[in-house]
Amino acid sequence: MPRNFGKGGKKRKKGKRLEDQTKRELAFKEEEQEYGQILKTLGGGRMEVYCFDGKKRTAHIRGKMMRREWMHIGDVVLLSLRGFEEDKADIIMKYTEEEVRKLKSFKEIPENVKLESGAGEESDGEDNIEFVEDDKEEEKVNKAVSYTHLRAHETRHDLVCRLLLEKKKKKKKK
Repeated sequence: MPRNFGKGGKKRKKGKRLEDQTKRELAFKEEEQEYGQILKTLGGGRMEVYCFDGKKRTAHIRGKMMRREWMHIGDVVLLSLRGFEEDKADIIMKYTEEEVRKLKSFKEIPENVKLESGAGEESDGEDNIEFVEDDKEEEKVNKAVSYTHLRAHETRHDLVCRLLLEKKKKKKKK
């Protein structure tokens, strides 16, 4: 058998690459570029992005970023606009939460941009759902901000429970 004189394998090499990206210089937009926020993933490396110039565009993740940086709904990205296709763009860079705060302080992006704190992280207990008690006959409307998000990740068991609760509410109203 051959003797191994190396200093590690695949994992060690990957770890070296990640060290370089910890602190990077803040990149501002240039000509033919725009800031945007991801609205929806379409598959095949494509995203629906709301650009801060007021347009929705279909953006394609460039090949170098495809498997190295994961994109989630709510991430702020830098887009390269295509001169020949108005409604399409290419994602050049994904900003971290710290970089987004800096861009807001430099007034590069609007102040009302909400940061979605990590799609893969554990939640802090706040699901943006408000429960209202019906003491009298007053009908109070409660709006669940993340209702569509909840329905997207609904299992069969959750679906049955939700349908039974809706049926029960309809009977109470009659």
